[in-house]
Amino acid sequence: MQALVIAAHGSHLNPDASDPTYAHADAVRETGAFDEVREAFWKEEPHFREVIRTLESDEVFVVPLFISEGYFTEQVIPRELRLEEWDPDLWDSDGTDASQVTLEATDVDKTIHYCGPTGTHDAMTDVIVQRAESVTDDPDVGEGVGLAVVGHGTERNENSAKAIEYHTERIRERDRFDEAKALFMDEEPEVDDVTDYFESDDVVVVPLFVADGYHTQEDIPEDMDLTENYRLGWDVPAEVDGHRIWYAGAVGTEELMAEVILERAADAGADVGDARDVIQDAATTAGPDGDRGPNPGAEAGD
Repeated sequence: MQALVIAAHGSHLNPDASDPTYAHADAVRETGAFDEVREAFWKEEPHFREVIRTLESDEVFVVPLFISEGYFTEQVIPRELRLEEWDPDLWDSDGTDASQVTLEATDVDKTIHYCGPTGTHDAMTDVIVQRAESVTDDPDVGEGVGLAVVGHGTERNENSAKAIEYHTERIRERDRFDEAKALFMDEEPEVDDVTDYFESDDVVVVPLFVADGYHTQEDIPEDMDLTENYRLGWDVPAEVDGHRIWYAGAVGTEELMAEVILERAADAGADVGDARDVIQDAATTAGPDGDRGPNPGAEAGD
């Protein structure tokens, strides 16, 4: 038997922070690829610490639903899962290429495949592009359009910016969008000045966050002058300094994220069958997101 554990941050302040985790878990569960699929959180129940001990499967694939490698993926999750042999050096990563490490949870006699975060997997590039397609309701969006991939950015974790820059460069190499740039909240270049960095009249802004919350639903819309008060919502697209800004909201809410989770597990040796095709088919038939309204709360999973 094989089990999948999706490990996410969660939030005490924002009850919606865990919604993407449950949605993606349900999508994977419906494919039947795993005998068991469980959600686990740092700030909510069920907690990281208990989840492995509640599984019947003897082979467990743990996929962190986080954007970057860092404190939570390298320290908190392995510690709470009680993976005694874990060491961040086992990933042999420069900040964007962690894959998986196989360890034994000896107290319950289970083999644990601890995977890198979803946010650094190559498949995430496609999710970002899909997010642009969803918010514009245009499957061919790109020509005449600029794309801004937005991350938190922080001096405390240099890998936070690496993930954003990595996917932006991959998108730039495809030559699909006229411009593709990485912007940040807490370091230069800042998303506040988004219109200064683009010549394109139309700019799609995709925040590389797992869930919508304080940053994506309050800070960024107001900082970009989409609205004077996030509680009033904003237009999609919104006119700002002669540009049309298509603000997509958190990339982690895109249905295609479930495929990234499956890709991580498959890379670690999970037998996922045709589950990825099922997820892709469901994502391509989903409708556009439409306008975004306020959804305040604490941000999770960046």
